[in-house]
Amino acid sequence: MTMAQRKRRLVSDELTEAALQLLARKGFDAVTVDEIVVAAGVSKRTFFRYFASKEDVVVQFLADMGTGIRAELATRPAAEPPSVALLRAVWVPLGECADHGDRALRVVRLILRTPALLARFLERQAQWRDDLAQEVAQRLGLDAGADFYPRMAAGMALNAFDAVLHRWSTGDGAESPAALLDQAFEVIAPALDAGTTARSEQP
Repeated sequence: MTMAQRKRRLVSDELTEAALQLLARKGFDAVTVDEIVVAAGVSKRTFFRYFASKEDVVVQFLADMGTGIRAELATRPAAEPPSVALLRAVWVPLGECADHGDRALRVVRLILRTPALLARFLERQAQWRDDLAQEVAQRLGLDAGADFYPRMAAGMALNAFDAVLHRWSTGDGAESPAALLDQAFEVIAPALDAGTTARSEQP
């Protein structure tokens, strides 16, 4: 990382942290961009160089999760069952949430409890599903446009991810995200693996 990149990351992190503290204390709708820049000690112009809106300050924390999921799936061994490969892939962003502890918990709660943020997050998840379906199709030699399996498998994996976020955030972060994800995938693993088994048995 260059010096300029380090500086950008530092300013972005300071803005994000200032915004999260204000939003957690006052609520999303009550906080203005002006308050965020004052708390972070930067100008409004600087704020808009990094973020398009106050929604983006929060959602940016989770913005690259979809890329991480797809990238991890691409590295999984070809012989690994779909349920295992997708579990390991979805764990990447959840592991980051676990590593960031209280900060991640504040972000997830804000997103899930604020309609404007949740709408933005769901928009991003829709793109993740499309990208993940493409990766599943490539991994299995399927056509993402013609075969049902890639899109449905991607949808199931992301539904499991979403369910874990809800459970983890409502439980004050006390439960292990890894254990919750294992539980969620126990529910969907039979369907994920049966889909590919059935295809391999076709004449």
